[in-house]
Parts: sequence; C-alpha cells; structure tokens
Amino acid sequence: MNFNYFIPTRILFGRGQLNHLGDQTLPGKKALVVISSGKSIRANGYLDRTLEQLHRAGVETVVFDKILPNPVLRHVMEGAQVARDNHCDFVVGLGGGSSIDAAKAIAVMATNDGDYWDYIVGGSGKGQPVKNDPLPIVAITTTAGTGTEADPWTVTTKEETNEKIGFGYDKTFPVLSIVDPELMTTVPPHLTAYQGFDALFHSTEGYINTTHYVMSDLYSLEAIRLIGKSLAKAVANGNDMDAREDVALANTLAGMVESTSGCTSEHSMEHAMSAFHPNLPHGAGLIMLSRAYYTHLAQTHACDDRMVAMAKALGKTDATTAMDFVDALVALQKACGVDQLKMSDYGITEEELERIATNARETMGGLFSVDPIEINHDDTLKILKASFR
Repeated sequence: MNFNYFIPTRILFGRGQLNHLGDQTLPGKKALVVISSGKSIRANGYLDRTLEQLHRAGVETVVFDKILPNPVLRHVMEGAQVARDNHCDFVVGLGGGSSIDAAKAIAVMATNDGDYWDYIVGGSGKGQPVKNDPLPIVAITTTAGTGTEADPWTVTTKEETNEKIGFGYDKTFPVLSIVDPELMTTVPPHLTAYQGFDALFHSTEGYINTTHYVMSDLYSLEAIRLIGKSLAKAVANGNDMDAREDVALANTLAGMVESTSGCTSEHSMEHAMSAFHPNLPHGAGLIMLSRAYYTHLAQTHACDDRMVAMAKALGKTDATTAMDFVDALVALQKACGVDQLKMSDYGITEEELERIATNARETMGGLFSVDPIEINHDDTLKILKASFR
C-alpha cells in the first residue's frame, strides 16, 4: 500500500469558530476580503464580524464584492488588480464556494502576469505553469457545498467562450479555513439542499473515481453517511444545529475527497450546463443529472461493490445491488424536496444537449478519463437526454 497524501490547510471547525479568527497567526497585514455581489453576507452581519476579527489581529482590509454565483474571469482579473493596487498581502474568501473559489483565482493573478486563462488547462486555456506563488488564502465558509475550504480547486467561467473550467495546485490550498456551522443557519432550504447534494456528489464521485485510495475512501464514506443522516433535517429546519454541524463536516470531508481523489464526468456535464446557463445553481444541475448518471453506472456494472457500499452509507443498510444506491439517492432527493427539478426551468432546451455534451468533453475532458467505465459522447448525450424535462 503506497500513497502520497497532502492537505496543508489548518481548519478551525465548530460552532462559534469565527470568533477566534482574530486569535490566529494570519499570513499578512493587509487583506483583500472577497465576497459575493449579493446582500446576505452583509445583511447577516458576517462581513462586519470578519472585518472586526481581522482588525483585532492588526490587519487592514479592502473589500471586493462583485463575485457572481458562478465566478467569471473578468471579476478574477479585476479583483487581482484591486489586490495589487492596494498592496494586499493575503486574500480572504468569505461566503460560499463561489467567493472562496474566486479568492483563490484572485490570489494567483495578484502575483502573476498575463491573463488567468493563460494558466488554465483545458478548452482555450494555454496551460502555462504559474511562475510566482499566489498570495496566501484564508477561507471562511458560510455554506456547506463545495468543500473548497479543504481543497486547492477553483472553478471559473470565461463568458466569451462558455467555458467553465476548474484549476488548482498545491499552492492554492487555503492556509487557514474556518468552518462555523452557526454561519450556515441563514441558508434557505432549497440552497441547503443544492449545496448538500454537491458535497454528496464530490464524495460519491471521489469514491468511484479510478484514482481513489484508502484515505479518500475513508473521507468519502463518512461524508456520504453524514449527509444521509442529516441533510434532510437541515433542509427541514435550518436551525437544527446538530444537523447543520453534520452537513458542515460532511462538506469539509468532501473537500478532502477532492484533495485526495476527485470528481468524475458527472461534474463535467454539469459545468457545461451552467456554463451556458449561469443562473443554474451547480448543485441543482448535479441533482438533475444524478439519477440517469448513476443508473448508467449501475446498468453497466462498472462499480457494483462501490455503489452497494455507498447505498449502505447513505442509509440503505440492506443494499445488495448497484441500483440500491440510485433508490437511496432518489429517496433523499424526495426527502429534501428537490426530486422534481427541471432543466427547462433554467432555460435549457433539448436541442442544445448535443452542444452541452460536446462542451463537457472539450472543457473538462480529463474527468472522463477517471470514470470507472468509459463514458463516450453518445453515453453523455444519452445521460443528458434521460435527465431532461
């Protein structure tokens, strides 16, 4: 048994941990605080609390508040210029996965020349090596979905070409992350569900991925178990702190899955969908695809034993077949009220599924190479058509 394990992030996990940010040894004296363009981070007091903690630690701050639910290239470049102009020496991502992802990309471009797409691998990216180390990154997550607080990955859309592509390497791990479930009580039920299923699919994809190994397996199964146990409870009652804590931990563990194993083509397909339709929440798109995607795997017997293990972790303890996982998955979606999501409600048409299938392979084709069985273009289109309504 041989493996190479690397997750360098210090994680403060638990209720009230934001109150301890000011006690930490922070990586600089002037921070660019990256938040979304929405109102919730300010309205719920999370920005003021974060700034107060940073100021208590002797850190000056500049706020960049333009990040969209699906972060875009132009805001990465603009945020990096703000960091340069103000001589910021580290970046704080405060909010959901979008803000933290954007903070990572901004940190790269604050210290490197050219365009961010020069460093992207895939699509029209040039795949150049990153010459200079990015600014250090601190992540403060207010949602439980992407696990970006415990992995190096960031996803950005180039609007001109409808390319939504992931990027990351060892230097884009956060140096410090705060996971405080109390900050998640204000997330509305439908977003709690979308985000929770994103964390679930990071875990399931990491478990069936051909790169899985003993450490990613441990994180995957525990994240799946916690989501099966508590996601529906958190959706039903956002103030159920035990449930929020379970889902927050599952999300962080799912980020560790992303650091040790990774996603499969299910994510490539969804990224293509939301690249063309940026109003589609990532987790919602994954939910739409999931039944057909995992049914395809079950019918091809690509990973029967692993799908049985995932079904048991999700709560179906008597599982014996791969389709038992699909049944458990659909049951959880029904329990969370998200089993009837429609692509057409977000403007996706059946006629463009061919284009989406092509985009998935052209932009994030690498994820198809780690599927447990080959999923070709025709299979991709079949999954998309089976998911459409």
